[in-house]
Amino acid sequence: MSDRDAVRRAYDEMAETYAAERSERGRGVEILTAFLDDLPDRPRVLDAGCGQGTPVLRRLAGSADPVGLDFSREQLGLARENVPGAPLVRGDMTALPFRDDAFDAVTAYHSLIHVPLDDHATVVEEFARVLRPGGRVLLTEGVEEWSGKNPDWLDSGVEMRWDIAGAEATKSQLRDAGFAVVGEWRATDRLADDEAEKPLFEARLEEEPQE
Repeated sequence: MSDRDAVRRAYDEMAETYAAERSERGRGVEILTAFLDDLPDRPRVLDAGCGQGTPVLRRLAGSADPVGLDFSREQLGLARENVPGAPLVRGDMTALPFRDDAFDAVTAYHSLIHVPLDDHATVVEEFARVLRPGGRVLLTEGVEEWSGKNPDWLDSGVEMRWDIAGAEATKSQLRDAGFAVVGEWRATDRLADDEAEKPLFEARLEEEPQE
């Protein structure tokens, strides 16, 4: 079984457990909220790896045009319950099923870290493709490159896998895709296996030069 299929199966099997453990508080959510609040009026936002619809889609309901994307059918089912009426799409971040220049912002909140390392740059390029010039992305990563798995994540009896590119590699991938990194923070993820702070990056897609 590929890593991608293993992650998808894990999130299907432990959807309820993950939803119960995911906090909507803390420094990471504060950074996310400030990012969303600073977007233009009625923005179109893609939440890539939306999971159960929290914290991103729920915060945008009523004030924006959010779209949630996830490859887990069970997670999307929970998102449908948590954020009724929000457009939800089952798909893969390495080949986003959206046209070019479709969004004002993209969030990837604890989702890029599950993509195989060789595909990280492709995902960042896909974010650039679907964003309008000047569009913004907020994503979470890890400090150093690491790939591994936990056979009993969150005491669920389900194996979860991660592929983390690391902070410097992620910033390089963003720049290569045409982004300027405009913000970097550290925040503790209470779902992590350790208490280390993890980086969040905000980047802006550079405007195309005028002819």
